[in-house]
Amino acid sequence: MDDFLTILTDFFNGLMAQTARQAPVILLALLAFIAGLYFARLAKALVQRGLRFRRADPELSLLLGRIVQWGIIIFALLFATQQIGVDVTAFLTGLGILGFTLGFALQDISKNFVSGILMLLQKPFSLGDTIEVSGFNGKVLDITLRDTVLLTGEGLRVRIPNGDIFTKPIVNFSRLRRRRIEITLGVDYDSDLDEVRQVALETIKNIPGVLSDPAVDIVFESFAEHAIRSQISYWYDESKTSHPRALDAGISGLKSAFDRAGIEVPVPYRELRLHEDGARLNDRVRAPQPNPPTHPAGNGSAR
Repeated sequence: MDDFLTILTDFFNGLMAQTARQAPVILLALLAFIAGLYFARLAKALVQRGLRFRRADPELSLLLGRIVQWGIIIFALLFATQQIGVDVTAFLTGLGILGFTLGFALQDISKNFVSGILMLLQKPFSLGDTIEVSGFNGKVLDITLRDTVLLTGEGLRVRIPNGDIFTKPIVNFSRLRRRRIEITLGVDYDSDLDEVRQVALETIKNIPGVLSDPAVDIVFESFAEHAIRSQISYWYDESKTSHPRALDAGISGLKSAFDRAGIEVPVPYRELRLHEDGARLNDRVRAPQPNPPTHPAGNGSAR
């Protein structure tokens, strides 16, 4: 019994002595961990304040703040345990292997998650914006850390992974203050081009929302097979009208104005000829042709 008490006393004495020798190190590790907790809380507040200043999503601000906070806490804990003699190398190695394995297995989810965070930080579009991305055009209904939900013009709800959106071009129609429309049409070869230009100019200027600066531009660009081709370009204010309405007003307005002015917009037509024997069908496209040049008398003869 006395031997047991002696062994127990020696053990506690050695433990106390070792604790006394390690007391400064333990105290330093404890202070380092407490400082890490304080700094983690401060860093979280700074991150959330900076994201609020940039008008980031509140849920994203909270998420990134917590990630920064727990990252600092884990670092402080590892630093403190290393100071008291605990080898954390094996733990970090195992953690790295585990992280690599999970990252490889969940690479699509990780890609979408990181892309969602970057998108919410950069804010290339917001809720309610009309965008075109990945072949889809629609209104943004929801933005999550994994995907973005669009409502297309056909009434379809489309979920697009954030990884696809972040790596592809995005057209945000809602952030355009003005936009240009181009209409290409042809007029008959007998038309007065000055009259065509004037009628088209007056028609486009009267469309609601069309801007006077930049001015309406009308250019005759080529001699086509059946008509003289022209291109009419004009800019409109997105806050006053939409692209479909501005385009519809341009096309319908030009058609009505040309009809009133007697300006013909020719189109190619198809002529079918059936031979008398019925054995062969001749199918060809015919179109109005410009008048052939006239030759002064004495310069040539018709054959």
